[in-house]
Amino acid sequence: MRKQNGFSLIELLIVVAIILIIAAIAVPNMLHSRIAANEASAVSSTRTILSAEFSYYQTFGGGTDYAQSLTALGPGNGNLIDSGLASGSKSGYAIALTASQVNGTYFNEFMVSATPLSAGLSGTRSFCAVEDGALRADTTGGTFASHDACTLAGILQ
Repeated sequence: MRKQNGFSLIELLIVVAIILIIAAIAVPNMLHSRIAANEASAVSSTRTILSAEFSYYQTFGGGTDYAQSLTALGPGNGNLIDSGLASGSKSGYAIALTASQVNGTYFNEFMVSATPLSAGLSGTRSFCAVEDGALRADTTGGTFASHDACTLAGILQ
């Protein structure tokens, strides 16, 4: 009788099937973890820019003007945020900062927003903050069209 070396075709198919089952369970969990990490990064980025705006207001704005853009807060200007954040994109989110003149003289109103670049894949929620300092979230992942739209969103706990 001949001695068998190696594995049979059935044994190899069973091992491959087990590996595929494990992958089918692990991949969705991995994607969910990446979305959660991207959202945590977006929250952190929004808070960083919020703090930078308050610092800019006191230091460079003379207590009357907020920064008008991310580049005004970035390297070579305000030096309050890093170049990665000043670029406007981080961890699957588009980061934006807009300032407006309410009384026509000073930029005394601003909105910072973080919106997923690909809703459902890079993140499921959008985040924003205005000069009141509260961080707000939109569970649909949509964009915040205006300062007023941000103030109507739910405050993030």
